[in-house]
Amino acid sequence: MDSDLTRLTVFFEAPFWIGVFERFEGGTLSVCRITFGAEPKDHEVLSYVLKNYARLRFSPAVAAIIPSSVMFFPP
Repeated sequence: MDSDLTRLTVFFEAPFWIGVFERFEGGTLSVCRITFGAEPKDHEVLSYVLKNYARLRFSPAVAAIIPSSVMFFPP
């Protein structure tokens, strides 16, 4: 059974804060990397996602299996 999931990871890669979207969809994975610049606050990340998600340019999809660790959402 396939599951659809999108995950965003934000991390510091000197000198910028980077966001990586991973989209698992229909047994495939595609990714998109964005640069935030200065450390984004939670509300800024949410605002960015709400305003720009539909315009993100994801990589071509490759076959993938969603590992069970991806399905875990920390508190």
